[in-house]
Amino acid sequence: MADAELLVEIHRGPFAESQHWGHAVVVDRGGEIIAAWGDPQKVILPRSSSKMLQALPLIESGAADAFGLTQAQLALACASHNGAAVHTDMVALWLDHLGLSEADLRCGPQMPDDRAAREALIKCDCPPDQGHNNCSGKHCGFLTLNAHIGGGSEYHEVDHPVQKAVLEAFEDATDETTAGYGIDGCSAPNFASTLAGLGRAMARFASADPDGPPRAAAMARLHRAMASHPVLVAGEGRACTDLMTAMGGRVAVKTGAEAVFIAIVPEKQIGIAVKIEDGGTRASEAVIAQLLVGAGVLDPQSAVAQRLTHGPITNRRNMVTGFVQPSAGLRNWQLS
Repeated sequence: MADAELLVEIHRGPFAESQHWGHAVVVDRGGEIIAAWGDPQKVILPRSSSKMLQALPLIESGAADAFGLTQAQLALACASHNGAAVHTDMVALWLDHLGLSEADLRCGPQMPDDRAAREALIKCDCPPDQGHNNCSGKHCGFLTLNAHIGGGSEYHEVDHPVQKAVLEAFEDATDETTAGYGIDGCSAPNFASTLAGLGRAMARFASADPDGPPRAAAMARLHRAMASHPVLVAGEGRACTDLMTAMGGRVAVKTGAEAVFIAIVPEKQIGIAVKIEDGGTRASEAVIAQLLVGAGVLDPQSAVAQRLTHGPITNRRNMVTGFVQPSAGLRNWQLS
């Protein structure tokens, strides 16, 4: 088992003030690792970076088509959104279409990260509801599948048919038997995999034939939905949204809590998975951006690439005080 590798440094003046150690892997369509940093076999909880895996049964079961879900709704099913009106309005309409309400969600309330939505709640002295939860789109997907199969109300429980279907899809896509699960922030089980397994799953998404077998077709629909609706997947100013926008819908990316990040790169037919040991999101964002540059799909001079891989870091008087620097191994890597 390899140790974590130094992947990102934060510099202030002449000093390397902070260091982020972690793991990253690039996997090809055949499931082979073509580049790795740290330990590809490290077992992780992928958190929200696995939402497209959790959404596979929604399509494969026929539920998405039976309820007439749009591409935008499929993107929202894979989202960790900001709770802006563009997200919560869609959630409300989706629930209404199912004949359900906010009370049927099991993700819990969350104060929105979107500033306008947050300030609106503060001004009216209103509490957030479950629709504001960053995972409410995923839970709408669960509820849609549940309505289709006639399951009980507690769709988030690990022994519920919805989550059993998720586990089957997860293990098949990663080509691994999960080591177990943890309960995510939204109360759904989050199944563990190796980093290589997560990268393998993303490579399968990247190489999925839209006219192929049901699972491949579902994979193709989901990554296209994400890449086509970057604002729904995250929100204004977020790394996921900005990266997908900069790449013009060619690549789907998704963050997860505790500094996990994945990329699905169809034109190169590769999957990328990243995990930072200390849970620092700034580091996972820097690593995924640098690897996308190395893969030849992200312009290194784009505003988002510069911001995530260089900074600059400024103080409260807008003075430049430091910069971000991915490791030399990351900066020198290029997909052959």
